[in-house]
Formats: sequence, structure tokens, C-alpha cells
Amino acid sequence: MDRGVTAAADGGLLVVGDVVTDVVARHRGPLAAGTDTAASIRRLPGGAGANVACWAAYEGCGDVRLLGRVGADSSDWHERELLAHGVRPLLVVDRSAPTGTVVCLVDTGASAERTFLTDSGASLRAQPGDWSDTLLDGVARLHLSGYLLFSEPSRALVAVALAAAHARGVPVSLDPASAGFLTALGAGRFLGLVEGVDVLLPSRDEACLLTGMPDAADAAAELSRHVPLVIVKQGAEGALVARSGAVCARLPAVPASPRDSTGAGDAFTGAFLAALVAGASPEEAVAQGCRAGAAAVERVGGRPPRAGCDA
Repeated sequence: MDRGVTAAADGGLLVVGDVVTDVVARHRGPLAAGTDTAASIRRLPGGAGANVACWAAYEGCGDVRLLGRVGADSSDWHERELLAHGVRPLLVVDRSAPTGTVVCLVDTGASAERTFLTDSGASLRAQPGDWSDTLLDGVARLHLSGYLLFSEPSRALVAVALAAAHARGVPVSLDPASAGFLTALGAGRFLGLVEGVDVLLPSRDEACLLTGMPDAADAAAELSRHVPLVIVKQGAEGALVARSGAVCARLPAVPASPRDSTGAGDAFTGAFLAALVAGASPEEAVAQGCRAGAAAVERVGGRPPRAGCDA
């Protein structure tokens, strides 16, 4: 069987990705240009890679590790937050750049849709020197945040991590992360960079962008000619599973009352990976991902509840 389809029922999950500080501004209706717009504003820990790791731990994956780069300005805070969510932080402190910051503008209308203003900071300064093959000791799966593909140093880190995982027979998943950044990188270049990845987890917009196809199912099928297992996340429309050039399963979404869609895709990915590590089939793992995504949109911010806190 493909390594992307079958997972070990033991071992840990290593996530390599971004750790950022989210400034979440929740407002109702359009922004008022040139004047004030009332909003509820919170400072929260975030980052696609960090969020995935936290949701994987929340969903029962017992050994979740996160390799990421942060600035000295907030490294202690981020480490405490990761530990509080059951994640083992493997943070590289950058003395030359601050921790990345993302301003999340969330319309509190029916869709709770969000717009990001992103200063990647130290995140995209991740580099091969941050890596050690010993990071894979006891690891059943490696997950890479697609944000790492958007700078030269972190692309080199991806290549080193992929090679090390392949040498050990560890399956690798990747979430493309951002349709906006993908446009700048280019679809062809992205697909070349992810060659050797076992599982790709794009959103519907990302899948369509990468293939030039307007239909999500067609895009999923096409991407599965490049990557053995493709999971397309469609929000309120559920998710698609594709292998070998064809969609083989369609999983429904779980009903939810959205408050903030920030991190919903990360929650899906974290729960999906936790299920695979536990030995679930891809379809079972997607169902778990849909449940986590629904739970995420009913919360503010991209993280699950902390251990011991009410959901």
C-alpha cells in the first residue's frame, strides 16, 4: 500500500511550520474606510503549523512535536502556550527577527470569513540548520506547513526534512497554506517542490488554483496524479478524497454556527493526522477532520481549548 494511505498505529507526529502571534479583530459588516470601525480585538497564539500541532494533540495524538522559528520577543509565551496544549515545542529562537504577526480581520456576519494581513517575521527564516535527523526518532508521520515554501531558506529546510523522512520511510503530508502566496509562487513551481509528499491537504481555492480547474472534484482528481493521496477541504461543503486520478470519497461537513473561521483548516488537518497516526483509514480520518473543523469555527482564534478548560 502507499505510505500516504497506511499509517502506523503508534509513534508520534512531527510538525514543521510557522508559529505566529495572531491579532484577531472581529467586526460586523464592511470596514469603514478613513474612519473607525468598532471591533473586538484579541492577541492570541497562532500559526498554521502550530495550530495543526495543537489540534492533533487535542484530538488524542499522544506525542506531538513542533519545530518552528520564533523571535526572542515572544518565544517564552509561545513555548508556554504550546506546552499548555500538549505539544512538545522545539522552537528555534531567532535573534535577528521578531516572531511573525498576522492581523486577522473577521467579519462576524453569517460566514465569519476572515482576511489576513501577514508579517511572517522569523517564521520564513527557518533553514536547514534548524533540522536534525534525530527529530524523526519515534515519529510515525511528518507534517509540513506550506508557508515554508514561500522563502528560499525555508524551502531548503523542506527539502532536507523530506529527504530525511524518505530515508526512514516516514510518510509526509503538506498543507499548501495560502492561495495568495501560491499565486506569487506559481502552481508549477509548487508542484515541483512538493514532489515526494505522500498526502496533500489543500483548500478548495488552493486546489483549483494549483490545477487551473474551476471544479473542486476535478482539481482533486488532477492533483492525485501528482500526490498519492489528496484531501480537498471545502468548509461547509465537507471534503473530498482523491487517489490515482479519481475522487474516491465525499465526506459531508458537520453543521456549525460560525464565529471565526480562522484556523478551521488547521483544525481539520490536525484531527486528520491524529486519526491517521492512530491507525484510521483516510476516510475515517477525514470524518474526524470535518468534526474538528466544525468545532474550530465556533471558537475565536485558531487553537482548540486547553487541557482542563471548557470547550
